[in-house]
Amino acid sequence: MRLAYHLLDVFTEKPLAGNPLAVLPEADGLGSDQMQAIAREFNLSETVFVLRPRNSLHAARLRIFTPIRELPFAGHPTVGAAALIALLRAPEMIARQPLGLVLEEEIGPVACEVWRHNGAIRARFAAPQPPKILGVLAEREKIAAALGLAAEDLGFDAHRPVIASAGLDFAFIPVAGLNVLNRLAPKFEIFGAAFGLDCPAAFVYTRETNDPANHVQARVFAPGMGVGEDPATGSAACAFASVACAFERPEDGEHALVIEQGFAVGRPSLIALTLQVAGGALTQTSVGGACVQVGEGFLTI
Repeated sequence: MRLAYHLLDVFTEKPLAGNPLAVLPEADGLGSDQMQAIAREFNLSETVFVLRPRNSLHAARLRIFTPIRELPFAGHPTVGAAALIALLRAPEMIARQPLGLVLEEEIGPVACEVWRHNGAIRARFAAPQPPKILGVLAEREKIAAALGLAAEDLGFDAHRPVIASAGLDFAFIPVAGLNVLNRLAPKFEIFGAAFGLDCPAAFVYTRETNDPANHVQARVFAPGMGVGEDPATGSAACAFASVACAFERPEDGEHALVIEQGFAVGRPSLIALTLQVAGGALTQTSVGGACVQVGEGFLTI
């Protein structure tokens, strides 16, 4: 079997930055075990398999695999797959106007939009589930130990550790500044006990940023998904909307945040997070960013 694949860097306008992604655009002949084996072969945070949609009005169905498991939803694969599908099927249209498309993921349909801006291809998706905080993490000593920190390193202003989700659960851990973020020494063997998650993953963040025009810098560790440190995590950014809304209490209206990620692993990424707030509540969330094609080829299996 000969299978075409494309490689993209997601959440960046520059090749060899952002989060790398493999997309197989014609994967209907593959079974689950084959998909998992191919994802292990690429050994990226995620590999996406594009299938015919169940609903003919939708653009495609996606199955998303990390090196060790399938995910019901993930952010950078959604952005990258949407961008690639638009580039392959409607390159002239996205040069003129944004293209809307719906991708079927295991979590359900995900509405996306793709366009070109200043020569760069960009895509965004609407949260597949309303972002929400699921609980508070109160055991600061356990959390700090799992991250190789002291308890006093945790928190800033009103921000406190919580669990939140927009389809995938993450622990959200605020830390005092970039100096703390840069000296994290995670101990994956105690992540589960510290965060109380069956599939432990932590989004550790601070308000300090490399670029003062941006809003948050984060590092994401997802050992439960087979990912040590992820360069850019759109699903966590999506859930972070509920954290930002709860602790920052923004005024009603639209708010645009830029999250820096991947700087500690040499893959700088910029994630655009948009929040709509009405009556003090989060009503709509989208996540997006730029994508760059960096390679293509064939697998023979």
